Amino acid sequence: MLTLASKLKRDDGLKGSRTAATASDSTRRVSVRDKLLVKEVAELEANLPCTCKVHFPDPNKLHCFQLTVTPDEGYYQGGKFQFETEVPDAYNMVPPKVKCLTKIWHPNITETGEICLSLLREHSIDGTGWAPTRTLKDLLNFDDPLNIEAAEHHLRDKEDFRNKVDDYIKRYAR
Repeated sequence: MLTLASKLKRDDGLKGSRTAATASDSTRRVSVRDKLLVKEVAELEANLPCTCKVHFPDPNKLHCFQLTVTPDEGYYQGGKFQFETEVPDAYNMVPPKVKCLTKIWHPNITETGEICLSLLREHSIDGTGWAPTRTLKDLLNFDDPLNIEAAEHHLRDKEDFRNKVDDYIKRYAR
């Protein structure tokens, strides 16, 4: 099976030894995004905590992957949460798109899966938005509010918030 990593190695070996006219469909130039992803995915996998696992439905498409998070402490302990990441063609000039596939009660995630991280915005007022110097590893920070109702619920009544989180885990995250 041809994987993106093996294709990159083969393309690097063919550079300079072939002309554009002799390039076949299977050895066309690999995008900047895909070259970056080979390195960044390896770095991401090496730095994942034991509570996270990355999965590539298609090993030739490093730009589409899923992350499973199974927290071992805190409010979300005992849950299993799926996130989908799609890295656009214009990466690293624009941020990846991340969505939570598991219904969750969380201040930073809507019930439909949209995630609010200033890091995922191309531009942000606080200057912490996406920049070409960022990498996939930077996505592992979840400290940015979006679900105002959940955030206010947490501030107002932590015990009831925990009960609602537990209910969501039992119904959606097992």
